[in-house]
Amino acid sequence: MIKSPETRSAELLDCAQRLFFANGYDNTTVNDIIREAGVSKGAFYHYFASKESLLEALAARLARDSLAELQPVLDDPSLDAVDRLNALMAGSRRLNVELAPQLHGTFDVLFRPENVVLFHKIDQTVREIAAPLISAILERGGEEGIFDVPDPNAFADMLLQLRLTFREVMHQALRQTEQGNVDEAARLLDDRLRLYGVAIDRLLKLPDGTIQVAEDGFARAFLEAE
Repeated sequence: MIKSPETRSAELLDCAQRLFFANGYDNTTVNDIIREAGVSKGAFYHYFASKESLLEALAARLARDSLAELQPVLDDPSLDAVDRLNALMAGSRRLNVELAPQLHGTFDVLFRPENVVLFHKIDQTVREIAAPLISAILERGGEEGIFDVPDPNAFADMLLQLRLTFREVMHQALRQTEQGNVDEAARLLDDRLRLYGVAIDRLLKLPDGTIQVAEDGFARAFLEAE
C-alpha cells in the first residue's frame, strides 16, 4: 500500500511517541521505531535525519496539538487579554499534569547538561509555534489598555525566553524526586514558577499576582504523577 509522505511521517511520529513515552527516549533506538512502524531504515532516514530530529518534530506536533486544544477557550469573546493569558497558563499546567508520566523520561533527557544543544533546538521549535499566539494576546491587551507592550512580537519572545530558566531547576527537581526528596523538589519548582509569574507581571507592568503561572499543588502533582 502506497502512503503519502504526510501519512508516513505521521505514522513514524506516532510510533516514536508511543515508544518514547513507554520506554523513555534513551531506551528507544531508531531500529525500535523502524520495527514498530514497519518501514525500512532508508524510509526512516528519508523523513528524519536522526532520532534527535524526530524528537524535534514530535515536540512541534505536541505543541501544535496542545495549542489547538486550548484554542476554543482563547477564542472566547468574553475574555480580556489577562483572562486569555491566564487561560493559556492554566491549560498548559493541566496538559503537563495529564502527560506528566510520559513526559518525565523525555524531560530527564532534555534537561541533562550534556544535552543542552538538543534542548535549545527543541525549545526554539516550540517557541516558534507558541510565539504568534502569545503575541496576538499581547497585542489585544495593548489595544484594551491592559498591557504596556510597544512591540508584541518582541515581548512574546521575551516571555518565552524566560522559560529557559526552568531547565536547570526542572533537572534538579526530577533528580530530587528520584531520590525521594519530593518536598524539596516541589519547593524548587514552585519557587521558580512563582518568580516566573512575577517576572511576567513586571515585564507587562501589571500588579504582582495578575498572571497566574503557579497553582497550589501543581509542582507536586507533576513530579509525583505515575
